[in-house]
Amino acid sequence: MLNPAEAKEALTGPFPSISTPFKQDGEIDYKALEKMLDFLVSAGSKTIMLTAGDSHYICMSEKEIADITKAVTEYVAGRAMVIVADRCYNTKEAVEFAQYARDVKADMLMVMPPDWAQSSTPETLAEHYKAIAVYMPVMIVTNIFIQRGMDFGLRTIELSLDKSDNIVAIKDDFCGEFARKMSFLAYDRCAIVAGGQKQNHMNNHPCGCDGYLSTFMKFKPEIAWRYWKAIEKNDLKEASSVIKQYDMPFFDFISSFPGGFDAGLHGTFELFGLADRWRKPPYYSLNNQEIEKLAQFFKQKSLL
Repeated sequence: MLNPAEAKEALTGPFPSISTPFKQDGEIDYKALEKMLDFLVSAGSKTIMLTAGDSHYICMSEKEIADITKAVTEYVAGRAMVIVADRCYNTKEAVEFAQYARDVKADMLMVMPPDWAQSSTPETLAEHYKAIAVYMPVMIVTNIFIQRGMDFGLRTIELSLDKSDNIVAIKDDFCGEFARKMSFLAYDRCAIVAGGQKQNHMNNHPCGCDGYLSTFMKFKPEIAWRYWKAIEKNDLKEASSVIKQYDMPFFDFISSFPGGFDAGLHGTFELFGLADRWRKPPYYSLNNQEIEKLAQFFKQKSLL
């Protein structure tokens, strides 16, 4: 199985999550999904990730989650590392999904444990990760810790890494002081990546952060690679310029749409010819006027 050093290599640089494409009736658009995957591999991504959030697991059936997990791993077929995800499964179900992920030849499993009403403890979560790691290399995602606080999250990570050598990566959504302390605690033991936006990667880069989840990789990879080449050269002025010129304005703009940033992102895929704008109801999908407004933004940035 994948070891931490191999995880670090595969997660160094920008890499994308899969924003699942849908048809207007809410069914997964597998032809568009294959088009996206080919685009991402051609763009040089070493890793492709499915997530409970970006991949829309929260509004999917268990069968759809299993089907897209298999479809992505089979279609990528070793051209990139594939990280798959679960969604708030209890330990028994999470272990069963890990066995399924192993059988369909996924490379890593990002685990999102349940914690309704603050029902878990650092000790029970560490045991949860350990049980899953018997079958699959595990990525911890820190969004579960945001409501529990920094001390809870750091204690959980420390216990988990002590219990299993097969916890090979952490995706950070907590950011700020937590991210820095988490890197000091864990960077020499596993890969660490920033969960979205270049600014989050840059904030944690001095403390230990291998790569970041890149949105631009999904439709305009030149911007992602421009930032990363600046990071490799330690040209922080150029890296900051990319954040100022592209990342911040893009996220501010798409977050202003009804339905939030993800509605804007799916509209972006339509403009760049990768997939249609649709999302599963009751999620909102952009109308024609909003698509035109989005197109004007990209034209002003000389991206479309």
